Amino acid sequence: MHSHKTTIAITEHIFRCFITYSCMTILLTATHVSHAEQKFGFGHPITQQQMAAWDINVFADGENLPAGSGTVAMGRDIYVQQCASCHGAKGEGGLGDKLAGGKDTLASDKPVKTVGSYWPYAPTLFDYIRRAMPLTAPQTLSNDQVYAVTAYVLQLNGLVPDDATMDAKSLAAIRMPNRDGFVPDPRPDVPQAGGDEKKSAQHKAIEQTH
Repeated sequence: MHSHKTTIAITEHIFRCFITYSCMTILLTATHVSHAEQKFGFGHPITQQQMAAWDINVFADGENLPAGSGTVAMGRDIYVQQCASCHGAKGEGGLGDKLAGGKDTLASDKPVKTVGSYWPYAPTLFDYIRRAMPLTAPQTLSNDQVYAVTAYVLQLNGLVPDDATMDAKSLAAIRMPNRDGFVPDPRPDVPQAGGDEKKSAQHKAIEQTH
C-alpha cells in the first residue's frame, strides 16, 4: 500500500513538472515573438547611391576598374607624402610591409613576399590601395591617385617602365610573376573559377607548395 502511494506521488510530481515546463516554453516563445516584432527606433533603409559607395570591388581580371589614369611620376610624389613613412623610401619596408624585391625567393627557406614576388594579379593591387590606404585615411585617394601609386609600386618591382601610365586597360594587361603560383581552393564548398563563378572563386586561392 505504501509503495502504491509513493508511485502515485512520483507520477503527480512528474506531471506537475511537465506542466510547468510546457508553460515556461510557451511563455518564452511568446516573448521571443514579441521581441522579434518590436522596432527599436534606430537605423534607416540604405539608398542605391549609398550602397554604390561601398560597391568598389575590383576583380582579378580588371573587371570594375574605374575610369581614370595615373603615371609613375605622379605616383612617386604621392608615395613620398603618404606611403614612405611606413613602407620605406623604395618599398623596402619599415613599420609597414615590404613592397618591393623578393624576386625568386618564394621557393627558398626564407621567402620574401612582396607585390613583385608574391602578388598574383595587378588589378587587385589597385583594389587594396583604394580600399585600405593610406592607413590613417583610407579611401581618401582619388582614382587617378590610386592608379598612380599602383604604377609606382609596380615600377619599384621592375614590372613597368619609369614613364608608364596606368589605367583600367593597361593595368589588367600586366601579368604578375607569381600569377601561376596559386591554384583554386579545392574545398568542395568553394565555387571554382569559370563563368559566373569566377568572382566568388578568385580570392579563394591558396599558394602552391613549392
